[in-house]
Amino acid sequence: MLVIATFFIGGGIAHFALMDFFVMAMPDYLGYHKELVIISGVFELLGGIGILVPQTRLLAGYGLIALIIAVYPANVYMAMHPELYADIPPKFLYIRLPFQFLFVWFVWFAIFPERAARKLTASA
Repeated sequence: MLVIATFFIGGGIAHFALMDFFVMAMPDYLGYHKELVIISGVFELLGGIGILVPQTRLLAGYGLIALIIAVYPANVYMAMHPELYADIPPKFLYIRLPFQFLFVWFVWFAIFPERAARKLTASA
């Protein structure tokens, strides 16, 4: 749980500390790049904090999974345009794509106790 929280809190902070990089990663077809980077950074922070709190873990987990899915097009965009990211080896841009599914699984696994408890409560 702590690893997931640290990962997302760190990512959220990075959205603000390295905003230009994240703006550059936004696909051309989306508008409001800076605003979307800010929004995704805030949600990463909230999700990372929320997953640590038992009362908000389930909602935070679902939110983080939605966020991972929502930012996936930016990851694909980066892989399709490696020339825009000269400091990042193109292999890394492609290799990280399947890791997004692994991140979803990690979050899903982290919220398992809350999902199981909810099912037990609902069936009682």
